[in-house]
Amino acid sequence: MVDSKGKTILVVDDNYDVRRLERKVLLLAGYNVVEAHDGDSALQMMEKMVPDLILMDIRLPGRLNGLELTSHLKDDARLQRVPIVALTASVLERDRQGALAAGCSGFIAKTIDITTLPRLVENYLIRCAMAPR
Repeated sequence: MVDSKGKTILVVDDNYDVRRLERKVLLLAGYNVVEAHDGDSALQMMEKMVPDLILMDIRLPGRLNGLELTSHLKDDARLQRVPIVALTASVLERDRQGALAAGCSGFIAKTIDITTLPRLVENYLIRCAMAPR
């Protein structure tokens, strides 16, 4: 089991209501939560911090969509080991494969299940911690 205390999760999603829900659920589970509403704001945050995990909406407005942002973040040596988990309302296999090809560690389909989200986040953190360096 991962100790969630002190672990920081970055939620990147353009939908305020989704970010608010994820924030509430993850805060109750003991995680620290920071938020970005698009790719550019996420990039600005990454200049100052390295989160323990990123929940990434695939469809983001602006210059970078979630898959492009994921690829960009995985090119940064500081962020290569940070698990990025794709979140999307699209549950098609091609979307899942596209997320994994971009560098995502996993895939969670929206609508968010508030009872399983903390467990899924914990599982991705454990998997990443156990992965060979």
